[in-house]
Amino acid sequence: MVHAIRVLDEQRTASQARREIAELGDSQLVQLFLDGEEQAFTELVRRYERRLQNFVFGTLGDRERAEDLIQETFIRVYRHLDRFDQSRKFSTWIYTIAGNLAKNELRNRSRNPVVLFQALMKNWEADFRPLEWEDPKTRPDDLYRRRALREKVHEAVRKLSEHHRVVFVLRELHGKRYEEIAEITGCSLGTVKSRLNRARNNFARLIAPMIE
Repeated sequence: MVHAIRVLDEQRTASQARREIAELGDSQLVQLFLDGEEQAFTELVRRYERRLQNFVFGTLGDRERAEDLIQETFIRVYRHLDRFDQSRKFSTWIYTIAGNLAKNELRNRSRNPVVLFQALMKNWEADFRPLEWEDPKTRPDDLYRRRALREKVHEAVRKLSEHHRVVFVLRELHGKRYEEIAEITGCSLGTVKSRLNRARNNFARLIAPMIE
């Protein structure tokens, strides 16, 4: 009985502490975390996670990639909060970190071989419809180059290991969400993300010498 009462008291104390922390301002939370209170960082995550996800998603148009970048944002905040200039607003600082990650993502997309794969596959039917249906503005040599490039892309995809190729095609060609891919493949969400990351890296390595 005494033990049960002590547990209830501890629960009340923890609950009260969470409420008190939730009432603090950002700058107070930052200082509290720097003083060693991990719960203060948890409150910062709770306070900004949804807002940052909406911000980055609005920039990228990709909900799952936005979630990845927000995780990276909080990792950077956690690691470098001791360098934060507390004369500045914390909200400005964390939005700047998230915004820079989103801008880097957009910048890298134009050079990313995965984007090449997506762009080529998007126009698959247009490139292979009968010649009499072709846009007269399309030059034959341009069409030939696109088809040749597409074949190189498929060759690179075929060289991926089977489990990497499956998640790569499901995500990059069919636009399946991570949860859907996990259900289709019978893998955990973590395994799907890990395989997809390796598949993207391997695809980039394979396609690079083909298009130089």
